[in-house]
Amino acid sequence: MSNPTPFRDALDSGRCFLFDGSTSSALFERGIALSRCFDESNLKNPDLVVGIHQEFLAAGAQVLTTNTWGANRARLAGYALEAALPAINAEGVRLARKAIELQGSDAWVAGCLGPLGLRLEPWGPTSFDEAKELFQEQAQALLDAGVDLFVLESFEDLNEIRQALAGIRAVTQLPIAAMMSTGEEGLALTSSDPGWVASRLEEWGADLIGANGGNGPSPQLTLLEKLRKATTKPIILQPSPGMPKLVDGRWLFMASPEYLGDFAQRALAGGARAVGGCAGTTPAHIRAMRGALRQDRAFVQANGSHEVRSGEQAQAEVPVVERSRWAEKLAKGEFVSSIELVPPKGMEYDKLVAKTHACKRLGVDAINVPDGPRAMARMSALATAAIIEREVGIETVLHYACRDRNLLGMQSDLLGAAGLGLRNVLAITGDPPKLGPYPQATAVFDVDAIGLVNIIKRLNTGLDIGGTSIGKPTPFSLGVGANPVAPDLEREQRRFKWKVEAGAQWAITQPVFDAESLFRFLDFTDSIGRIPIIAGLWPLKSLRNAEFMANEVPGVYVPPSILQRMAKRATAEDQVKEGLEIAQEILEAIRPRIQGLQLSAPFGQVELVAPLVPKPQVNA
Repeated sequence: MSNPTPFRDALDSGRCFLFDGSTSSALFERGIALSRCFDESNLKNPDLVVGIHQEFLAAGAQVLTTNTWGANRARLAGYALEAALPAINAEGVRLARKAIELQGSDAWVAGCLGPLGLRLEPWGPTSFDEAKELFQEQAQALLDAGVDLFVLESFEDLNEIRQALAGIRAVTQLPIAAMMSTGEEGLALTSSDPGWVASRLEEWGADLIGANGGNGPSPQLTLLEKLRKATTKPIILQPSPGMPKLVDGRWLFMASPEYLGDFAQRALAGGARAVGGCAGTTPAHIRAMRGALRQDRAFVQANGSHEVRSGEQAQAEVPVVERSRWAEKLAKGEFVSSIELVPPKGMEYDKLVAKTHACKRLGVDAINVPDGPRAMARMSALATAAIIEREVGIETVLHYACRDRNLLGMQSDLLGAAGLGLRNVLAITGDPPKLGPYPQATAVFDVDAIGLVNIIKRLNTGLDIGGTSIGKPTPFSLGVGANPVAPDLEREQRRFKWKVEAGAQWAITQPVFDAESLFRFLDFTDSIGRIPIIAGLWPLKSLRNAEFMANEVPGVYVPPSILQRMAKRATAEDQVKEGLEIAQEILEAIRPRIQGLQLSAPFGQVELVAPLVPKPQVNA
């Protein structure tokens, strides 16, 4: 049996609705391991799924959401289940229908779609069109199976939920409930104003607008007031019953059913049109919420204004020539030079400061400070850069890697760097931990270098990652890495183009040992609107050093001819001379086509690179 009234007609009538709770939480409680794909239970454990749906129906749920939250191609691919996408989604609908029939209930079936588990542009490599196609594919499978409406749950990225709405709208005009994840202060991940988010969701085609998840019911009641002022669309709230706690080896949600019932009563009285539950919500919670739905005051439609607030406005960026001496020289077409010094392994930095003084006397423009190269644990690059600028009075180029921080940590670090007076940032993805001495360490990679460029670019306009004002814009001069000899050069070129489009102002290459490869890359950069290219140069100290660079340093290519030249030198002194001659030959060849030079001092020996430091001159 299915509900004889189309859901849109019921929605337009002004009635309120009770959605179900968390099927995935119930599956976990019944022994489905977290390492498994919950959506696969539609095929492997259909009776279990039907039983859970029946329990929610018996508790009073009027809308069942299909067990398909993660049944998109991107997430299923992680379990090698992408070929089963049509079957998993179709079964999700069939099992919900079966539960309704067995229970003898009148209820609607909502096709559930969750986030892709991918980072979308501008924070990651997945394009909007690709995301839309993935959502459209899943929506079509659910539509073919006969859903009554769609539910978008637990979205954190406003760009992603926009593509989910577009993907569904490409195949149907059935109603869509669109919900963003919440934190203590509303839509927390991007810190976007809830009213502004609501107005965007309405504009993009959502029929119910709201939030799910979060730290418990209370923040959603505060959020409700903001949503009501921003949209004329019905509002849906589906909180989790508090934050989970580990009790005797089990994760338990501590909010009682009665507390959820009180929440439902207050939410409906405050103008919400639909309530339900997110992770941890059991049939007992839904039963208590059903009691609130029966009360007359739950149907009171509160009046309120519907003023829509827009997002914060971007500010003008600090002029490039005012950001740093490094940025000024690049903007004027002058040649820049820097020397790379690795942060110390411990807390003592006296030797590093002494080396930096030596570099300053050589006349370089800046000190490059790498951030955990080859996944090594050293003093913070940010702290090292701040110490160098304070102690020596020379600018630094801070390498900042995505590997070790989430989005919030990145934003905090970057604001701190700006506050400390650091102005030049090289945005890099970072080497994975498996390359270093701690291969079991966890990498974050919330975004890659492309996403990081977007974050910094936004901070430079006075906005955080969610579009909220930070006050005075940051004045970063923004650079990126480039690898002219990447194994997949087409991918490297494509990513470099995206970095430039995102806002990169200059680039530093990996150490160059093959001039022709660099020239081919420069030809490509010229074709896309070239930015200043600063070439990396590493004077080889020995044959062993050359072999290490060739075999153990990611992204570096040392031609066999250079290895052969180094091998012909028998003594350590001769190998140092040969390495310097090779570097000088490369520099002479590439100097006319680059705008800067980054010199890496092998083992921190500044004297080895001293002969290579060029005299400043305007690039012809």
